[in-house]
Amino acid sequence: MKKFDLVIKNGTVVTASDMFSADLGVKDGKIAAIAENIEADAEEVFDAAGKLVLPGALDVHTHLAMPFGGTISSDSYLSGTRAAACGGVTTVFDYPVQHTGETIRGVIAEKKAVLEKEACVDFASHCCITDLSDGAIIEEMEEAVKEGITSFKCFLVYKKEGWMVSDGTLAKLMLRAKELGAMINVHAENPDLIDMYTEQFLKEGKTSAWYHYMSRPEFVEAEADKRAVHWSKHLDAPLYLVHMADKEGLEACIQAKEEGAPVFVETCPQYLEFTSDVYKREDGRNFVCSPPIKGQESQDALWKAIKNGSIDTVATDHCPFQSYEKDWGRDDFTKIPNGCSGIENLYPYMLDAANSGKISFSRAVELCSTNPAKIFGCDQKGSIAVGKDADIVIYDKDKDFTISVDTMHSDCDHTIWEGKKLHGYPVRTFLRGNVVYADGEFKGTPGMGQFVKRTPKKLR
Repeated sequence: MKKFDLVIKNGTVVTASDMFSADLGVKDGKIAAIAENIEADAEEVFDAAGKLVLPGALDVHTHLAMPFGGTISSDSYLSGTRAAACGGVTTVFDYPVQHTGETIRGVIAEKKAVLEKEACVDFASHCCITDLSDGAIIEEMEEAVKEGITSFKCFLVYKKEGWMVSDGTLAKLMLRAKELGAMINVHAENPDLIDMYTEQFLKEGKTSAWYHYMSRPEFVEAEADKRAVHWSKHLDAPLYLVHMADKEGLEACIQAKEEGAPVFVETCPQYLEFTSDVYKREDGRNFVCSPPIKGQESQDALWKAIKNGSIDTVATDHCPFQSYEKDWGRDDFTKIPNGCSGIENLYPYMLDAANSGKISFSRAVELCSTNPAKIFGCDQKGSIAVGKDADIVIYDKDKDFTISVDTMHSDCDHTIWEGKKLHGYPVRTFLRGNVVYADGEFKGTPGMGQFVKRTPKKLR
């Protein structure tokens, strides 16, 4: 009789294209068998009767232990990946920033050294590139790709912080990435318009969180979205637009896709759940992120694109700050550290949308697992299939759950999702066949996460 480390029986397996009843056999961290009935010797047998068996999610947009806004985001690599595991996220991508004089591999190696000690799930990194002054970075990209670092981020904003790249630098990086089978990710907003509006509002004494949104309205993001898409189309170079929040920019992406341009679009749960009205609330500063949450028309457009396949991925942009730090901007929105929590809420939120009939369960898996793995070259992740890593989430469609900071596993002292009711919730998470979360409790060990070496892709 064949021996497995783990057998998951009687569940309904969900892939990006199908749902079917099957047992899973796991051996040495991999899915070794999928069959209608597995009768085998196993060290552990989990009965998933009445439950869904899903591939673990990939949150391909997080900022853990990130210096920003005069402080550091409140989740360390340990607490952030612990929260991820408890929400069914089994791979986390971080965004370390390369500053003047630093190398891609040096920046990644510094973060990797910490992740290897602290990560509770598997991990990868995009590298934010801010400086090409000596020309070495363009050359180094080839070595970085060989080492499995196949995506790089450019900011079209944060000029004063020294992070913004010019259009010329963006074009150089996009063309180089195209040569190497890599991807350029872009944060698209127009800094000059933001600065203009910010200066105006401060002079007028308009300093509440609402004016964070008003200084970065839909069209300020849309202009930069459209500019990035323009370069992708005319350079025929892959582009991944992060945290898409506005209707006009989204429409430009959809049109480019229809014309055959290699454009990929990510959005975040906060843009799907909330509108800019949150900035009028007493606690509006807690929702301050960039780009800001937009109006109802933009939200409606995002949901339409989620349903029809025009949006490729959902990730979180997880970058929380403590309440007292958000309070720095109680009377001046420019002093509010930008970022919100979400890493533990990503999969449960999208699966709740599926459970309510808003989308299918297969679409939720496609958005949160299969597409992120495919786009970013995580060949062993993203689906329930023989030979893939046994990153598996057991989901109870009948379990009611109310999100509260008291039931989350982050180190942040608040959550923008407080009081959100979900119908259906993950009850167990396996990372390469090992239990890391069960029935509300973290069961993993810091340091058990492994670096994901990614494969370059010629994405079309």
